[in-house]
Amino acid sequence: MPEKYIAVSAMGHDRVGLADDIVSWIENAGGNVESSKMTVLGGEFAVIILVSGNAAVVQKIAGEAPAQSEEIGIQLCTTTTSAPHPIEGGRPYTVESSSLDSPGIMHSITREIRSLGITIEDLDTSSSTAPWTGTPVFRMKALVILPASQHVADFREHLENLAHERDLDIRLEPV
Repeated sequence: MPEKYIAVSAMGHDRVGLADDIVSWIENAGGNVESSKMTVLGGEFAVIILVSGNAAVVQKIAGEAPAQSEEIGIQLCTTTTSAPHPIEGGRPYTVESSSLDSPGIMHSITREIRSLGITIEDLDTSSSTAPWTGTPVFRMKALVILPASQHVADFREHLENLAHERDLDIRLEPV
């Protein structure tokens, strides 16, 4: 039987064992975790998981989500989706930025990437305080796919201009 896919997302108050409760439910329903992102945001636990299984398994997970939300104590949502797609016709790069935190950094970088027709495949951000000064520091790491028509040097120049304009440290590296 061909594999089917379902995305499970959840958000709720963080507690010990929450990740295990979610993946245990998926496994007990017959699903296989293909990939996932889990993090604590403030006091909330957020997760998105790509699950594979046959059609009956995917249907079971979708049907059980409301009851499992009550049992586990987190709001679960499901969306049927397609198999992960390989990167075709593009070149993967990472864009990393680190700077003093200020409003609008993430938006200015994502807007620049979008304006060039570049796809963001994965994006992580965090804020922390510098060890000695306590100054807020913002960090961002994105996996982007440059289309074949996009010259790397042009993309790098756009990022360097943005770095100068916003006083950011931005690095572009091939994957």
